[in-house]
Order: sequence, then C-alpha cells, then structure tokens
Amino acid sequence: MGKALIIGCGAVASVAIHKCCQNSGVFDEICIASRTKSKCDALKAKLEGKTKTKIKTAKVDADNVEELISLINDFKPDLVMNLALPYQDLTIMDACLATKTNYMDTANYEPLDTAKFEYKWQWAYRKRFEEAGITALLGSGFDPGVTGVFSAYAQKHHFDEIEFIDILDCNAGDHGYPFATNFNPEINIREVSAKGSYWQDGKWVETEPMEIKRVYNFPEIGEKDMYLLHHEELESLALNIKSIKRIRFFMTFGQSYLTHLKCLENVGMTSIEPIDFEGKKIVPLQFLKAVLPDPASLGPRTKGKTNIGCIFIGKKDGKQKTYYVYNVCTHEECFAEVGSQAVAYTTGVPAMIGAMMLITKTWNKPGVHNIEEFDPDPFMDALNKWGLPWQESFNPALVD
Repeated sequence: MGKALIIGCGAVASVAIHKCCQNSGVFDEICIASRTKSKCDALKAKLEGKTKTKIKTAKVDADNVEELISLINDFKPDLVMNLALPYQDLTIMDACLATKTNYMDTANYEPLDTAKFEYKWQWAYRKRFEEAGITALLGSGFDPGVTGVFSAYAQKHHFDEIEFIDILDCNAGDHGYPFATNFNPEINIREVSAKGSYWQDGKWVETEPMEIKRVYNFPEIGEKDMYLLHHEELESLALNIKSIKRIRFFMTFGQSYLTHLKCLENVGMTSIEPIDFEGKKIVPLQFLKAVLPDPASLGPRTKGKTNIGCIFIGKKDGKQKTYYVYNVCTHEECFAEVGSQAVAYTTGVPAMIGAMMLITKTWNKPGVHNIEEFDPDPFMDALNKWGLPWQESFNPALVD
C-alpha cells in the first residue's frame, strides 16, 4: 500500500514501528531514521522475520533540513512520521514542503529556549502545504490526538452543542523508582513546571504550576489526585469545537513525583537557562535528563494501568447531556506485546493509526490540520482494532 519514513527511535517511535509492522497490509515498507543509527538497526533486527513489512534504517540529523531532504528524496516515502522531539517539527515540515511529502507528528512545536506550547509556528505553514497539495496531520498521539478524535466523535454523534470539556489523564503505573518520567524527561518536566492555563469564555485563564488540584475516581483505577496543566490540544479544540465555553486538562501525579520535582526546581535543576560549568555551557534540565532513567527502560518495571479520556457537557435536542469516553491501558500487557510501558503505547498506537489514515487516503485534505478536523469514525474503529479500545459512560462523575 505505502511507504513511511519514521524519524525517531525512542520509546514512542518503537511502539509505532511495532504497530506499522503488525499492519503490513498498509505499511509495505518503512525506513527508521535517527541520529543514532545503531538503535534503528537493533530494532530492525528485532522485527525482521516477524513481519512482511520491509525495514530500512538511516542516520539523520532532524535539525538539518538538507539531510532530511536528501533522505526523503532517496527513500521516496508517501508520508514522514515525525516521532522525534517537538523542537524538530519545523525542520521536518520544511523538508516535507521541499519534497511535497505528507507529514504527521504527535506533539506541537516548541522552541528550545522557552517552554511555550503553541500551534502558531505550525499553523503558519497552512497556505504553503495547501499550495503544495500535501497534508500535515498535527498531534496524532493520545493527548493531543485521541482526545481530539474523542471530541470530534462526541460533536458528530452525541451533541448539538458541546459547552464544557475536561480532559483527564491518569497514569496509575508504578515503576519502582523514587523519581522518573514516563516520556522524555526534558519535555515532561518543562510541561509540568510551566504555568497552567485553561480556556474559558474565549480567552486563556492562567494559573500557577500545580495550583488547581482535584480528586477523581477513575474507572478501573480508583481515586487519584490530578492537577490542572496547560496542554496543547486546548488551543486547537477551542477553535474547532463549536459552542465551547470552557476546556480544561488534568493530569495525575503522585506525591513522591511532586516532592522530588519541587526539590529539583528549588536547586535549579529544572532550569532551561544555560550555565557555565568547568568552561562549558550546560542546560541544567538537559543534564538532569542524562542522569534520570531512560523512559524506554521503564517497560519491564512498570505495573498498573492508565486511564485517559474526555468528559463532555452540552446539549442534545435542547436537553442537558453528559458523556465520558476513555481508554484504559495496562502497563504489563503493553510490555508483553511490544516491550513498552503504557504511556509510550498510548502515544505510539495513535501515531500508526494517523499514518494509516493518510497512507490509505481515508483522510486526505491538503493543508495543516489538527486531528479533530477529520472524520473521527474510521480512527475510532481503528482504536478498537489496534490495541486501544474505548469505553463510554452517559452518567459520569463530573469534575467540579
């Protein structure tokens, strides 16, 4: 059916690559490319013989547009799957524009020098992608990603007007470490230590980091503390979900994680400002990342479940209605299937599904689009088929 160039070979990329290889009817051939080619080669060796998908590997610096263009021209993919770091979104989009190749990612661009999560940089490419006749699918992970698909599905099937959305992300997994992050430590800590915000009545309301806390009883998990964060899909959903009055995003954190994070903040280890150390410039957060456990190593240690979903409040046929759609994932089952913990699994599976939507032309709309701008139904069906079955409730407990 098609060829995908997959840039990145971390925990999320590994899951997406496993899933592409399971879906060999769509993914005839893939090329795994990363700065560290040995990681790509090791994954290829692990998968070859277990799939009909042909696998190539390549070395590429995703910050270098010319290198990316050369690789795309050499491999000639139908799609570039950007599973590298959010810092590299724009260089990869530039290379896709230059070669007229479809693009997708799982997280929006953020500059290295400021923890700023906005779509403005990528939305600025809209006209150029339209004119080139190619599609950029933004945010095909879980949150953002599936949360946007859930919102489009709710809007299409269950509501005339959606007024309130609460996105709830619970990871009840235990990896046994006093402190570790379930995805890239640098991105994770930047996200958590930034100011929170939510969208209400047409504008942003900013909060201090971890200022707003709620307790929620998650299906199959139980009561957990969760905190309001800024999250990128709030920005696109505020545009694309009609009649919206408020959107909030909550994520659960255990007390040990928060205590360690506060200590690290207090001594300057979460700073992204370079400091002089023995004649060199180092960024404290990047040094911290180097000493923390690699998220890809957490798979065999992590036990428990995740629950990620959306609660909607709105109107249908003039009556008030509530709807909760969510996925529960088990860390041990994810590891048994693809050698990964559930946080990487819940991002990697939707990355493959989004790529499948584009390669099969199920979704085919030139320009730069967030995931909720497409028909949600084929994606929702694929979630059930490829390992992230969803559940729904029409009388959920609400977040006050």
